[in-house]
Amino acid sequence: RIILYGSGKREFSFHHETADGRASYQWKGTYEGVIPNLQRRFHQTDSPGIRAWIESFMSRAPCPECGGSRLRKEARSVRIGGMAINEITAMSIGEAFEFFGKLDKELTDREKFIAKQILKEIRERIGFLNDVGVSYLTLDRQSSTLSGGEAQRIHLATQIGSRLVGVMYILDEPSIGLHQRDNIRLLNTLKSMRDIGNTVIIVEHDRETIEQADHIIDLGPGAGVHGGEVVCTGSPKEIAKVSKSHTGRYLSGKFEIPVPKERREGTGKSVVLEGASGNNLANIDVEFPLGKLICVSGVSGSGKSTLVNETLYPILARYYHGKHVRPLPYRFIHGLEYLDKVIDIDQSPIGRTPRSNPATYTGAFTPIRELFASLPESRARGYKPGRFSFNVKGGRCETCGGGGTIKLEMHFLPDVYVPCDVCHGKRYNRETLQIKYKGKNISQVLDMTVEEAIGFFDKVTPISRKLKTLHEVGLGYITLGQSAVTLSGGEAQRVKLATELSKRETGNTLYILDEPTVGLHAYDVKILLDVLFKLVDRGNTVLIIEHNLDVLKVADHIIDLGPEGGDWGGKVVAAGTPEKVAVCPESYTGKFLRKILGMDRKTVRKTKKPRKKPVASEARK
Repeated sequence: RIILYGSGKREFSFHHETADGRASYQWKGTYEGVIPNLQRRFHQTDSPGIRAWIESFMSRAPCPECGGSRLRKEARSVRIGGMAINEITAMSIGEAFEFFGKLDKELTDREKFIAKQILKEIRERIGFLNDVGVSYLTLDRQSSTLSGGEAQRIHLATQIGSRLVGVMYILDEPSIGLHQRDNIRLLNTLKSMRDIGNTVIIVEHDRETIEQADHIIDLGPGAGVHGGEVVCTGSPKEIAKVSKSHTGRYLSGKFEIPVPKERREGTGKSVVLEGASGNNLANIDVEFPLGKLICVSGVSGSGKSTLVNETLYPILARYYHGKHVRPLPYRFIHGLEYLDKVIDIDQSPIGRTPRSNPATYTGAFTPIRELFASLPESRARGYKPGRFSFNVKGGRCETCGGGGTIKLEMHFLPDVYVPCDVCHGKRYNRETLQIKYKGKNISQVLDMTVEEAIGFFDKVTPISRKLKTLHEVGLGYITLGQSAVTLSGGEAQRVKLATELSKRETGNTLYILDEPTVGLHAYDVKILLDVLFKLVDRGNTVLIIEHNLDVLKVADHIIDLGPEGGDWGGKVVAAGTPEKVAVCPESYTGKFLRKILGMDRKTVRKTKKPRKKPVASEARK
């Protein structure tokens, strides 16, 4: 206790000797303690790095006085319908909608008269939120924790309430994170906005949304340098007739992701999580069979992220990698001995500054620099691989520090990056650019697309091998030196996948992906799935949180949570192959899977069979 919290007023004698033994010191005084020392340094420091380091030892906890409500006792004492304001804001939107719908029964005639207009406004606003598919969110949810799709749908609910006419609304993939059931409700809301005289423009890949559109503008035909053209425009039926359009071929059924003829058997081993009870999880036991492509599905707010990202991943990250992350409550986990590492491949940027790029992230840039350093001209001048790095002094342009751009700080506005007026974005000084391989200098190599670079370095195996993995994940169009901040979330995720593919592996890795199809066209989804299949075929396990039916139908094992969102969810509704989930009448996911798998409604079982408790793996850890 003294080491952690200090000695208070109690004094101790201290003795300190230098490492070389030349000097020693003695003094008497109090001991501050580790925790008070970190608290003091946290409040005194101006260094973001020190603050971030100290924050890694900290965790958030509700205030013991107000219980996290942020209100004084007097404010919490006022009650309506038996509920205090903090208790009402802790409700989900769905619960609040039900509460305010029945509140009239709790009020006197006088209170009804006073509250009439207020209740009308509250019911309307909560109703709008309910209609756009965020009924599972609590009213006091912090905005910083919302996903992009959730934030966008809340903004949409605000606009619905304004009832404006003659407005153009622009939405960028509002279906992100939405189950098909909730997506139908969102589409109905968007149609109602159109019907009162507004124009709604949506950037979207979701098939159902595209088929419901009045007019489609299809861009392409490819991505990056292979795109940027209007391929076709018109109604969904007209687009489906255009054979050169990937979207048209997908709508017409000429292009599809086939259902596998047989599902993988896996390794026969499993990781079994028992008693998961974080957030809305109902003390569930879940089995994750290894050596398979596993999908966790369910309506929005059913507990998918809680189960995978906040319970399973922190357990594995602490066990295999010693990370300082705390999992949500669970009782026990079995089968950890069957894996050797866990990798979370998310859509966060591969770098925070323009200096980061796919070549540096995948490790391809190191052999490229070594190749340039091995050229006769380089050896004659005494150039080492570091000469061709834009991160160290020597070969880089010192005006921009090798970034190729200069950051202009704008008051009250985001920073602006402009090309360096000395190197003109080439990153290197004149002497370094004089060294050429096959007629190209290092800057020109960084400006090549991955496709061009594969042919250019075809004889250099360490380089071409890493570049081919980028091409395999569908990123042949990006340039080697493309700034990380210009890559979309889907592109950044595929760069990470390519990096994993190029590594030597043991075959006992669990890969976790949270909605990897966000921002991806069906054509790109097929490329992504081919990559994931390669990982699974090597003996690894891939665990995906997903709503996309094209991914769910090719999974080896589905864990469907629900049946609803929020407090009405958190249970395992169905588990097994897509065909098994499809015949579960309680599963909303199963309902949509039946259609896409071409299964007859008559195959749905009429009685709910008891679900067997998963059997734990033989050995325990």
